Amino acid sequence: MTQTPTHPQAHAQITIPAKHPMVTILGSSDSLLRVIEKAFPSADIHVRGNVISAVGDATEVALIQRLFDEMMLVLRTGQSMTEDAVERSIAMLRANGSANGNGAHGDGHRETPAEVLTQNILSSRGRTIRPKTLNQKRYVDAIDKHTIVFGIGPAGTGKTYLAMAKAVQALQSKQVTRIILTRPAVEAGERLGFLPGTLYEKIDPYLRPLYDALHDMLDPDSIPRLMAAGTIEVAPLAYMRGRAHPTFTNVLTPDGWRPIGDLQVGDLVMGSNGEPTPVLGVYPQGEKDIYRVSAQDGSWTLCCGEHLWTVRTRDDKRRDKPWRVLETQEMIGNLRAAHARRYELPMLTAPVSFPEREVPMDPYALGLLLGDGCLTGSTTPSFATEDAELAQALEAALPGVSVRHKGGPDYVLNRVKSPGDVVTLENPVTGMLRELDLVGTRSHSKFVPNDYLYNTAEVRLAVLQGLLDSDGGPVTQNDRTCRIQYSTASIVLRDDVIALVQSLGGVAHTRRRPAEGRKQGSALAAHRYDSHVVDIRLPEGIEPFRLTRKRDTYHAAGGGGRPMRFIDSIEPAGREEAVCIQVAAEDSLYVTQDYLLTHNTLNDAFIILDEAQNTSAEQMKMFLTRLGFDSKIVITGDITQVDLPGGTKSGLRQVQDILDGVEDVHFSRLTSQDVVRHKLVGRIVDAYEQYDSRQDQNGRGGRNGK
Repeated sequence: MTQTPTHPQAHAQITIPAKHPMVTILGSSDSLLRVIEKAFPSADIHVRGNVISAVGDATEVALIQRLFDEMMLVLRTGQSMTEDAVERSIAMLRANGSANGNGAHGDGHRETPAEVLTQNILSSRGRTIRPKTLNQKRYVDAIDKHTIVFGIGPAGTGKTYLAMAKAVQALQSKQVTRIILTRPAVEAGERLGFLPGTLYEKIDPYLRPLYDALHDMLDPDSIPRLMAAGTIEVAPLAYMRGRAHPTFTNVLTPDGWRPIGDLQVGDLVMGSNGEPTPVLGVYPQGEKDIYRVSAQDGSWTLCCGEHLWTVRTRDDKRRDKPWRVLETQEMIGNLRAAHARRYELPMLTAPVSFPEREVPMDPYALGLLLGDGCLTGSTTPSFATEDAELAQALEAALPGVSVRHKGGPDYVLNRVKSPGDVVTLENPVTGMLRELDLVGTRSHSKFVPNDYLYNTAEVRLAVLQGLLDSDGGPVTQNDRTCRIQYSTASIVLRDDVIALVQSLGGVAHTRRRPAEGRKQGSALAAHRYDSHVVDIRLPEGIEPFRLTRKRDTYHAAGGGGRPMRFIDSIEPAGREEAVCIQVAAEDSLYVTQDYLLTHNTLNDAFIILDEAQNTSAEQMKMFLTRLGFDSKIVITGDITQVDLPGGTKSGLRQVQDILDGVEDVHFSRLTSQDVVRHKLVGRIVDAYEQYDSRQDQNGRGGRNGK
């Protein structure tokens, strides 16, 4: 009786085209053929001329036939096959079941060895970087498709190296403007404290693997230049988090200024477009070295050395390059170019949009009275002007009030009497001024009430127009745009005018003219106090004057030009408790003190966090929420090699439970089969996994037996 074979036998013939010499298929001294024979010991493989025949189990023969097809596809691209590539091709074919139609990837497509081995990521100095295993290809594809990718697997699987190649590729193709490479920080004062040298010299060996990968992928001579320009940043993770302000630094909110240390997630701050944007994260930073960053218009704010600034140089503007992002410390000592200020700061793209507030007096009328009105309260309110047009405008803006010409420049603001009125009725202007707490103020103590300073753009502009029509004016210069000048004896009113200008997207420079030695005019009181002169430039489209003669002069001279701000100085300012915030604005910018625009998230960047298993849960959250727009994050680590103090949970382990299933976040898991170092590394990884598994089983058994 004949026994039916358990596995059907099959025969296949593979004819190698003449254009492929057999040595490219079989290897030198048949080295590749021996790898194939060892992988398929149950099959008989014979070579005659350019024909390869295989006899054996149908499944195995199908795999052999497919293997030679894939090898020829690789050879057609001009690449050579190595023993390692053949072994990996066999592993891929077995893993995805290509021979029998199983193992399709998520989109139904089955990756082939040829697709994996011919996917070039980056070519540099005569060598090409590409994935070598199926999981590596899927990892690289995931980086293309997702914003945040976790590469988790044992050492030697190419997690960081492939991510670095994708980062350099993105930089060279202008998908991003900078690369940031980071690792969880080793405490320099404890673990590295015994090493000689500066802090950077202490941490440099710890970051050496990242530098080495860069040197494989870029011209070594270009790397220092790219790092000096901020295009490539290599730093410990702790340096990434320290982009902060002192806790008392003011940040603009819809209700006015608030200390940044008082903000909470969900609070609103003002963005560069003048609109409110929510705070997404608040991160206390502890005590940090603080610097005072000042602009040429006198505006300034405090921040740490790692705080981020959006800036551009004159060359950037001339060459139509995008704005760049630099740290405070990167700009120190580099603020001038041929005696000109190097770094221009962005301005508001639109006036700040505060919510509307009810006010008792027309804002333009308030501006006129703050400029040329008498508000002492001891007499009937009055107004002084040589322009009858202003007196008429004031009367039109104050219902129930007549502006009566008294003689010369003087006008009196009388209540319009109705039949039956009693003499003791309060003057409406005095009543409004009393409500605004302005009664009794004099030239040196006037101010703009907060309900006007933090009102709609229309209200703020009307107040400013009243102030400029009364106490300001255009200053024309030959061959230059027209600037606006305003003067007041009140320090508070000076600052309020500057705030109005800045909130509308303009700039204001101030200087003081001492009263001593100035020639006295008819109004002696005006010269008892120093005069504060404010030079103003407003954005195009914002009209500074209503008074006809001033408006005509301003426009005849070409308007005010473009408001600009440049960093003038960066100076140490001690140590302070600091905090950083993340906002939801598309450009990540928010308004800080003096209406300066700054941010602390990373836009247009490719960010790699290596050795992420050694992050704490708090560090991982901080890092992920630092993501800016048009950026990509790749996080790599091996959860079997956690080196954290006892009791500290690995952020990489925890984040898998938190972000699993979140859209645009992908977890790529590599195994010992993806190790691309010495073959022994993969075997070591497997041996440790088996050992750990046995220990876990023994531990459970012991516990159950107790």
